Amino acid sequence: MGRAQQVGWVAGLVLGAGACYCVYRLAWGGKKSRKTATEGGSRGCPAGQGRTLPQRGSSPSPPAEDDCTKSSSVLDAQHLKKLICLLESTEDPLIRERALITLGNSAAFSVNQDIIRNLDGLLVIENILKDPNPKVKEKALNALNNLSMNIQNQKEIKVYISQICEETISSPLNSDVQLAGLRLLTNMTVTNDYQHLLANSISDLFDLLSMGNENTKIQTLKVLLNLSANPSMTKELLSVQVPSSLISLFDGNMEKEILLRVLTLFANLKDSIKQKDNAFAWHQFNNSSLFSLLYGESTECTKKLLSLTYHHDVDVKEKVAKIFTIL
Repeated sequence: MGRAQQVGWVAGLVLGAGACYCVYRLAWGGKKSRKTATEGGSRGCPAGQGRTLPQRGSSPSPPAEDDCTKSSSVLDAQHLKKLICLLESTEDPLIRERALITLGNSAAFSVNQDIIRNLDGLLVIENILKDPNPKVKEKALNALNNLSMNIQNQKEIKVYISQICEETISSPLNSDVQLAGLRLLTNMTVTNDYQHLLANSISDLFDLLSMGNENTKIQTLKVLLNLSANPSMTKELLSVQVPSSLISLFDGNMEKEILLRVLTLFANLKDSIKQKDNAFAWHQFNNSSLFSLLYGESTECTKKLLSLTYHHDVDVKEKVAKIFTIL
């Protein structure tokens, strides 16, 4: 089968409606086992054993609700290879979007994470981040997010961290592209290995935390919490310039999911300061820094913490009580 015929065949698979999925599932869905990458051919690399990262706030991108893409869980290596070839050979935004949905859903399965990497799928998807179409960009980030739940894949994705940060920060506030980028950054910071690559974007992350809606705040806090759990990132976090309005996150009427994460961020940083045995000199941080906002001479943060001891939610009160044990 020539390249043009392969592209046409895969485009038919990707763009087909419910009927093609039903036929495909009848043919494959009843089979409990299927061939893996070692039998499907690669672009020069044998497939490896899948490894799923430990979960610390990370999560796969939600599967897209699409009849044809629901079949992604049964795609074998040959089909994945043709999907990747399709992504390389077309700039049609609709075909790209559907192919990325299918590939991303397939990447939610650990065995496929290695197959796609060995077929150079990571490089192909990362190149598509330059696509100006926001829907295509979002689906590319979602696919990378699922693929990033694999240690070997992270080693390749790390090269693009700066670009991912730039796409995330520069996207319209609270957009689907921005949320997809934040989910990917969360997975990439689950371990301490690549957190330093986000150092130049910490200030922008706090801007998103200040200006974003509830979903954006939650996703941003997941990234910041991962960073705050690493003592090596403490100085970078505390020295960042933040708006004074950020203190409003400690208000008792703040959504519980946000408030608990903000309190955990405060506790993580304070614990790191304590472990460093006063290694942080006050003069290192100016009046606009996160350090000054949380631990400086102003008593506003302390007052807000004290008021939270009377919060109606038990989880919040327990978190505040734990904070006062390390102050």
